Amino acid sequence: MGNTDRLAQLSQAGVSIWLDDLSRQRLESGNLAELVRDKHVVGVTTNPTIFANAVSHGESYDEQVRALAQHGADVHEAVRELTTTDVRNAADLLRDVYTGTGGKDGRVSIEVDPGLARDTDKTVAEAADLWKAVDRPNIFVKIPATEQGLPAITRTLAEGISVNVTLIFSVERYRAVIDAFFAGLEQAKASGHELRSIQSVASFFVSRVDTEVDKRLEAIGTDEALALRGEAAIANARLAYAAYEELFASPRWQQLREAGADPQRPLWASTGVKNPDYSDTRYVDELVVAGTVNTMPEKTLEAVADHARIEGDKVSGTAGQAQQAFDRLAAAGIDISDVFLTLENEGVEKFDKSWTELLDTVNDQLAKAKG
Repeated sequence: MGNTDRLAQLSQAGVSIWLDDLSRQRLESGNLAELVRDKHVVGVTTNPTIFANAVSHGESYDEQVRALAQHGADVHEAVRELTTTDVRNAADLLRDVYTGTGGKDGRVSIEVDPGLARDTDKTVAEAADLWKAVDRPNIFVKIPATEQGLPAITRTLAEGISVNVTLIFSVERYRAVIDAFFAGLEQAKASGHELRSIQSVASFFVSRVDTEVDKRLEAIGTDEALALRGEAAIANARLAYAAYEELFASPRWQQLREAGADPQRPLWASTGVKNPDYSDTRYVDELVVAGTVNTMPEKTLEAVADHARIEGDKVSGTAGQAQQAFDRLAAAGIDISDVFLTLENEGVEKFDKSWTELLDTVNDQLAKAKG
């Protein structure tokens, strides 16, 4: 079986393959172009951690940092310039994919400053700024699905800006995200925006759910508890898909669809496997269903190309089994609401910490450049 055949199978099964990584080095070396050409990659996601890694490793940013230092840019301006330049160049590279898929794929996601995750108004303002700064139709602005993020998602979509909703852990919160999406499109329609041009994905996080639940099952330590390791994340994603099917069959959605809207696609995020006991392609193999996106780190992409088992739709009609898995977890003593709350707080903190690291790195580089 040829190296890219499994990725081709995944793509043919209706799953859009996105790369969960971006760096200037990847752009300049031609690596991203190669992945798009040979590995069926049709989108790119970034987050503060990815940018912090990119900017601290490698010299490809030095020249731009020197120029920014000469212009007297402060650290926030510099970070904005560095990150939006990468996203703009990646968006240009993916422009043909964007055109060829009618705007669904060929997208590059850029995240609002994670320090604003709990501030609705500032998130809305920052999303509009990023959209203007990158100035490409094929980007997504990433907004976290915190309670304060939900109204920001609605307001941003209402302005005609395409949104990637990130850090979704629970099905309950995912339902609220879909509601925010519907409300945003309804408002956009009322203000005369062309709905066809507004796209959205909902990034439902996968591997982190197993990491947290497995840790708690091990702490409980009973045979019943230990037997449930590795069940939570896939069950959770399958229940999310069932919620997607239900809400996108509603009369409320039919009206938006008739007005030209495309559905907000479920996106499986955090699909790199953290536990070496598990197959390194499980969060791809087990979540194949048409009309979804799987955004993976390059290591996972390579593993999928090499040995994934793509066996068609593994999600439709699985809600009953998934619910049973959740019932067993509850019976074993797992407080699933607490799991989701913990993960959301950790997710926001993690990105905030990475953002601070990014600012520190660029600050040092500016200082060096100024001599």
